[in-house]
Amino acid sequence: MEKIEEVRKVASAVSAGKLPVSVIIAARNEAKNLPRCLQALTDVGEVYVIDSQSTDETVEIARSHGAQVVQFHYQGGWPKKRQWAMNTLPIAFDWILLLDADEVLTPELSEEIRAAIQNPAIDGYSILLRTWFLGRVLRHGDVGLWKLSLFRRSKGRYECRLKDQDASMADMEVHEHVIVEGATARLHNPLIHHNVESLSRYIQKHDEYSNWESRVLLQRGEDKELPPSLFGTQAQRRRWLKRKLFAVPGSPVLLFLYRYVLRFGFLDGLPGLIYCGFQAVQMFHTKAKIYELKSKKN
Repeated sequence: MEKIEEVRKVASAVSAGKLPVSVIIAARNEAKNLPRCLQALTDVGEVYVIDSQSTDETVEIARSHGAQVVQFHYQGGWPKKRQWAMNTLPIAFDWILLLDADEVLTPELSEEIRAAIQNPAIDGYSILLRTWFLGRVLRHGDVGLWKLSLFRRSKGRYECRLKDQDASMADMEVHEHVIVEGATARLHNPLIHHNVESLSRYIQKHDEYSNWESRVLLQRGEDKELPPSLFGTQAQRRRWLKRKLFAVPGSPVLLFLYRYVLRFGFLDGLPGLIYCGFQAVQMFHTKAKIYELKSKKN
């Protein structure tokens, strides 16, 4: 029956001229962000919202926009939310697009995706995030981030960087990356990323991220699928630089000066100052938690 339903979805999407991709959106209490995200997906083949027992109107909003809602109950360990969804859902289309609730697909990017997925030689595409933070686009401060968000469902999966995880480290992938078995490329049009719903929510999420990152940085030699490398992909280069920088005394201050001064974050005004400051504070939190973990072992 599931196979019949998949065929029906594909046929219906093709006849309606919809973008033949399956969108998976990870969500938890995203009532403020989700309407903007889903309104941009009306011409997409199918949309799944993977919810984590939200206490706001996330579920109602998702269903009102025609999305299919699936509840994810995290029990710790691996897989986490997005990989679980890819393993579990009856995905109808050959291509998957992973989105966060605070990301928006533009018409230009949608049309570029429609053309790109016709290329049989490419199995995955990275998309640049254009970050909005406190009401403005951040154009400086080394904010630009490429995410491998679009891939053939039979070719892509998340790397597992830490098997021993729990809910204190978030129930979805943090800085794990999608590994694609095949050729990849970059798309030209960006995703719009509304990075902050409120500063309180931003701080809460990044507290969970620093719990996870402190554990990952304590282990050595575990990034086998995407090892740190100065001359690798953007993700590999960031990992290499991060491990080097974390070993330097006063590295949160150095990170702030790098982003705010050397990479011209000051040109983004007060939002740029706050963003660069928060990035440095998160590094400080991660370093402090690494020290805490080491102290507990002694």
